[in-house]
Amino acid sequence: MQECISLLICRCTFAGMNKTMTFNKEAVDKHSRARAGVLHTPHGDIQTPIFMPVGTLGTVKAIPHRDLENDVRAQIILGNTYHLMLRPGMEVMQEAGGLHRFSSWNKPLLTDSGGYQVYSLAANRKITEEGVTFQSHIDGSRHMLSPERSMDIQRIIGADIIMAFDECPPFPCTEDYARKSMHLTHRWLDRSVDHWKKNPEAYGKPQMLFPIVQGSVFPELRKISAEYIANVDAPGNAIGGLSVGEPAEDMYAMCDLVCGILPEDKPRYLMGVGTPANLLECVALGVDMFDCVMPTRNGRNGMLFTKNGIINIRNKKWHNDHTPIDPNGDSYVDAVYSKAYLRHLFAANEFLGKYIASLHNLRFYLWLMETARQHILEGTFAEWKSGIIPSLQNRL
Repeated sequence: MQECISLLICRCTFAGMNKTMTFNKEAVDKHSRARAGVLHTPHGDIQTPIFMPVGTLGTVKAIPHRDLENDVRAQIILGNTYHLMLRPGMEVMQEAGGLHRFSSWNKPLLTDSGGYQVYSLAANRKITEEGVTFQSHIDGSRHMLSPERSMDIQRIIGADIIMAFDECPPFPCTEDYARKSMHLTHRWLDRSVDHWKKNPEAYGKPQMLFPIVQGSVFPELRKISAEYIANVDAPGNAIGGLSVGEPAEDMYAMCDLVCGILPEDKPRYLMGVGTPANLLECVALGVDMFDCVMPTRNGRNGMLFTKNGIINIRNKKWHNDHTPIDPNGDSYVDAVYSKAYLRHLFAANEFLGKYIASLHNLRFYLWLMETARQHILEGTFAEWKSGIIPSLQNRL
């Protein structure tokens, strides 16, 4: 009975709201669910499918905003509730006028609710019905995140798209744990939406709340959660709790199931995914939005993604290779720097190497989504995807 009451609360809350963020589908692939669209936000339009660089602390690591805009051609980046709450703190953020002004980023922003950090801090947190009490990774201080607190923080951060507070279950977990976690996420969603409605945006610009589908890798739970989230009638929806260690086949199966239930006229955001091949497979299943730390994290460790495959630039084989990093790439670093020079920078532990590799990888991910979009519009996506995925997985 409680679950039915919660569902009615969610249905009523979004009804009649001014949905200033709209999503227009432009084309759908004939052989899959892949679609091209445009997501309209107060800080600009986003062409989908889209990859969103992760700027956890208000910065995409090692990449200035100028390069994100001009070379990476990022349309939207992420910030994180948990990390920004701890540092610099909401007093500084509010005084600055939100993350857009604080970081001088004038394009769309999305914030995670802090739920994933709750998952990653398993050794230092306690989950109750009220929320999560956790210990700061910075100084050991104790803090509380609840649905209401997460909404308040995301209001102050001022992102265009914010996420409902959820619990991300670990993999593997029992079906009983996943079920209890899913229902807790749904109850927290009711509270997030209710608090959202009572508290207007902080800076005069509308923000849109996305609920998150959970349920681990259990099909029946994913179905229940997707139906619950679809009935909320939010401007967009997210799929969480994947890319946490489960086999890729399970991730694809859950995405396929969930995308078959979530509304076709709303954007679908798959959180924390993934490799270039993961992105294309999930685009084919109907996902529109992605984020992942992989391009920058792997780049800082010398792994480069290219159209011909994956390069470990630390390998001796590149020591005297003076060809461009990616002869087919369209980033300026691909044309300016050679593999031999980039390997030298990593061998010498020069920070420039991390910058070059991160910039290259981010641009590659954005190129991949731009190209997927173009093939969807042209009606050639399925054939192109089948041809490029084996190349993307090559180890060069």
